[in-house]
Order: sequence, then structure tokens, then C-alpha cells
Amino acid sequence: VGLTMFGVTTPLVTRLAENLSSRFDPLVFHATGTGGRSMEKLIDSGLVVAVLDMTTTEIADHIVGGVLSAGPDRIGAIARTAVPYVGSVGALDMVNFGPPDTVPTRFSDRNLHVHNPQVTLMRTTAAENTAFGEFIAAKLNACDGPVRFLLPEGGVSMIDAPGQPFYDPEADEALFAAIEANVVQTEHRVVSRVAANINDEVFVAAVMEAFDDVMKGSN
Repeated sequence: VGLTMFGVTTPLVTRLAENLSSRFDPLVFHATGTGGRSMEKLIDSGLVVAVLDMTTTEIADHIVGGVLSAGPDRIGAIARTAVPYVGSVGALDMVNFGPPDTVPTRFSDRNLHVHNPQVTLMRTTAAENTAFGEFIAAKLNACDGPVRFLLPEGGVSMIDAPGQPFYDPEADEALFAAIEANVVQTEHRVVSRVAANINDEVFVAAVMEAFDDVMKGSN
């Protein structure tokens, strides 16, 4: 089972991997561009039986121009293979750049967070999140396999929470609303909100329930 993780979604993915380990071999991919592409290559090769795509942050870098894009085909392998899929919006609150002096000048007035000397994060805006949601929806609408996509109302990362530097419920709501407005929901393609932060145990439980749901026809 493929899982996508970033530093700010580590608690979630760690718990999911623990929950899966008695039944499956969890294979964690870091959402750094190469990670997303590597996972989708394995999916295309038929080597992954299901995907818990919790961290779709590479889409933000692709659309806004960050350094960790996985390209325009992100989520494409899911549609091509119809592999059972549970997705979410992990770390779509951020676009990744290198050291602070590498951030393009057009972003100089944005909410920037220096994660470490080599990594600078930029908070995504409501307009950008609308574009992310439209991108994700178009990909999900092409999927004929079982799809569950979960939206964490309490924030999409560790630093998108009350008191944290990227907490912005308005931007998150733009993302959620765009996904809900554009995904053509069916019996097999379902979008759900979860009243929790993405790293909360409540969200872990919701993901595992969704995973069991999409795997029903595959067991």
C-alpha cells in the first residue's frame, strides 16, 4: 500500500502505517516531487494494491511554481489503473522553496516560514487553493476505481492549526469548496469532511474506515 508523507503530515502517516502493517506492507513516499512520481510509476506497474495519498502538496508546487513539483500527471496513475484510492489534502497549505534568498521576489509580501536554512515554506492563498481543488477534482473525476477523498476541517498540516503560522481557515475552505463543487460524486467516488486536523486520531480513524471501504471489492 502506497502512502504519501511530508514532515507536517508525519503523525498521520506513521499511525496509518502502523495500522496497516499487520495486513499489508506500507510503502511510504515523501512528497518531494520525486516521491510522488516514484509512487505513481509503481502504481502504473501494478505493484501497489491500494493508495493512501494523504499528502498532495506536490500539486501546490506544480501550480504555483515551487521546487517540489511532481508534474502535471499527479494522481494520473490512479485513473489509469483504477487502484483503490483514499486521498486527502495534506500540506496543500504550503509551497516549497530553498533558502530564503531563493524565494521569487513576486512572493516577497507573502506569509513565509523558514523551516530550516535550506527550506522556506510559503502559505498558499484562497485563490491558489481554489486552483488546487479544481486540479484535484478533474483528476478524481477521471478515476473509475473506488475513491474516497477526505477533507480535514481542522487544518491540512501540523502548522495549519490554531496558533500555528499557517492557520488560515478561509484558504482551507476555498480548497474544500472547490473540491466539493467540482468532483462528480457517485457511489464509488465520495468526498467527505472530517471535523479534525489531518494529524488527529479522529482523522486517522476516518482514513482507515475509508480504506476498508475501498478495499471491499478487492479482498
